Amino acid sequence: MSQIEISLTIALKAHAGQLDKGGAVYILHPLRIMSKMSNDTERAVALLHDVLEDSPYTAEDLLEAGISIEVVEAVLALTKEKDANGAPIAYEDYLISVKANALACTVKLADLEDNMDLSRLNKVTEKDLKRREKYQKAVTFLKSQ
Repeated sequence: MSQIEISLTIALKAHAGQLDKGGAVYILHPLRIMSKMSNDTERAVALLHDVLEDSPYTAEDLLEAGISIEVVEAVLALTKEKDANGAPIAYEDYLISVKANALACTVKLADLEDNMDLSRLNKVTEKDLKRREKYQKAVTFLKSQ
């Protein structure tokens, strides 16, 4: 199987039964990100970008399934880490990690663009607007030199 086939199989299993904030089947989100990518390596990362964060899958599982180290490293960069107390690291530190991996950065920019699309929500709340503002700042940071 190709990296795309393996990645899609894993993403489908990892996100089975999950819904997005708008109530749609979650797998549509990584598929939308994948459709914006220009090569198969980027597409594999796009499909897997939320797998480690939102499912029991580990980086080792991805490697054992045949996912390349390049893709796994990008997915790890896209996975929000936790500190020694189990709390998520600061968002700014997370973005620095993403920016350090060109592949992760490319996928994250498409992820943020998709996440800022409020048209998929039934009702837009103040919380949604604040989240979009946060994501816009992240886009600016990731695109900066």
